Amino acid sequence: MCVGLSAKVVSVNEGTAVIDASGAKREVSADLIDDLEVGYYVMVHAGVAIAKITSDDSEETDEIMESIQ
Repeated sequence: MCVGLSAKVVSVNEGTAVIDASGAKREVSADLIDDLEVGYYVMVHAGVAIAKITSDDSEETDEIMESIQ
């Protein structure tokens, strides 16, 4: 099963973004998303931001992940 991770973008620089996923910060590729800005929420899979999502989507994803752990 493949699982995406929801995260908040904390910085963007030339096709790369630093994200905050529940307090863990990591660098991911942002090449697939146009006009990505600090403060946006994204779905991340295998080190790549694959989609913009809403903060509500992020909260729901976090709740689901907590319930299956």
